[in-house]
Amino acid sequence: MCSIFGYYGTSLSEKQIKPYFDRTISRGPDMQRIIPFDQGLLGFERLSIMGLDESGMQPFERNGNLVVCNGEIYGFRKIREELSTRYEFVSESDCEVLLPMYETYGTDMFRMLDAEYACVIYDAKKKKLIAARDPIGIRPLFYGYPKDGEIVFASEAKNLTGLVEKVFPFPPGHYYEDGRFVQYRDMTEVTKVVTDDLETICRNIHDKLVAGVEKRLDADAPVGFLLSGGLDSSLVCAIAAKLLKKPIKTYAIGMSTDAIDLKYAKQVADYIGSDHKEVIITREDVIAALPEVIHLLGTFDITTIRASIGMYLVCKAIHEEGDVRVLLTGEISDELFGYKYTDFAPSAEAFQKEAAKRIRELYMYDVLRADRCISVNSLEARVPFGDLDFVQYVMSIDPEKKLNKYNKGKYLLRHAFEGDYLPQEILMREKAAFSDAVGHSMVDYLKEYANAQYTDSEYEKKRVLYTHARPFTKESLLYRETFEKFYPGQAEMIDDFWMPNKEWEGCNVDDPSARVLSNYGASGV
Repeated sequence: MCSIFGYYGTSLSEKQIKPYFDRTISRGPDMQRIIPFDQGLLGFERLSIMGLDESGMQPFERNGNLVVCNGEIYGFRKIREELSTRYEFVSESDCEVLLPMYETYGTDMFRMLDAEYACVIYDAKKKKLIAARDPIGIRPLFYGYPKDGEIVFASEAKNLTGLVEKVFPFPPGHYYEDGRFVQYRDMTEVTKVVTDDLETICRNIHDKLVAGVEKRLDADAPVGFLLSGGLDSSLVCAIAAKLLKKPIKTYAIGMSTDAIDLKYAKQVADYIGSDHKEVIITREDVIAALPEVIHLLGTFDITTIRASIGMYLVCKAIHEEGDVRVLLTGEISDELFGYKYTDFAPSAEAFQKEAAKRIRELYMYDVLRADRCISVNSLEARVPFGDLDFVQYVMSIDPEKKLNKYNKGKYLLRHAFEGDYLPQEILMREKAAFSDAVGHSMVDYLKEYANAQYTDSEYEKKRVLYTHARPFTKESLLYRETFEKFYPGQAEMIDDFWMPNKEWEGCNVDDPSARVLSNYGASGV
């Protein structure tokens, strides 16, 4: 991960801005550079992943134009080759292609990119800033208005809190130009429904996911893998091990008392022959990490915070080990293929509508969790299930085929990888929510701790003070009050709590964990 900053205006000086930019130095601990221009500045904090020498340091500059980008541009070598007749490249950085692309294609470049990115470009001729974010929102970007006629962009909300009155998340799949946000790609839009037979569809799922993993193995820095023992992370690890034909580094985390997934993660690690490490945590670790996790996340959402504690602590252990710099993860599979609660979808149309909603909201929940927990530990997240070609294809599959008609959730994905990728019992294992799989006791400890903070009357008195996303349990109130200490008045950055669709029969529950659903069954064992 890296951290970027872009300011267009004259009311703030570099000296005033720098302390805010420094708040995310962990995203880019290797080097910081701020370059002013007539009407503002661009800043970059670097975590070296591609092109490790100083020539890859940003902002890149050409003809007075500047660019900063936190991202991975897949297929950048082909782009370099196409542009090399008009542009002399000076580094091995993938992001160096962005300025020549902008000069050649203008804002049409954004729909051409196969990338996870957030970037800000200064056009010296037109004297304006242009910003853009990838179509899923895997890389973060926020903005605000210091005063009329000015705008500021930054990688995280914490860069802007106190610098602007209101912080806004930059919408995924959009670019900003001349005061307006233009959508250049909608990943939920289906132009042609895929109606092929099941075997053809599963073969395509297999090939496209393998391609998504393969392109994310391209790094000049060491790569590792988060392995929960669940289907999604296990598949990413198994595919990578096959592609690399050598032991990969895998990491799993669990509670000291009742970790559900550690045994499954070890089973996968043994099967694929990975160099595997377990991180064991206690109640004290969980409670101590809670304020820091809420601060780094910038959210009050219950399920995001619960799931982030384990991810934050395992990434902290990886960082302290000091070798790995890139982590591949299993996020975005559930949004595409279904959660436990989507088994209750009343129709194929409702399933598809829910999947589209979840994809549009990813940047507030699972993607936010992965980015912050990993980047705060000076690591980079890569998400193969978020590959644009893969997401576009799965969203286009006839939703009738994605419904759970097979007595097994996410059957298409499971069937696509039947063979020698994973043990059959792992491939067909029921899903356990990550926060539960770290250990049921972790969520129980958090609830117990929160309940001890308020009497019933205190809870009722305090919760009604919030009109947006009003807390509905003592746990959610504790998270909201902690959030407000770090991000006062900024709660609207998150639309609401992540919860199952309460309009569906069987889903009107008072907790986001799949553990409360009637079909959870063998998931948590």
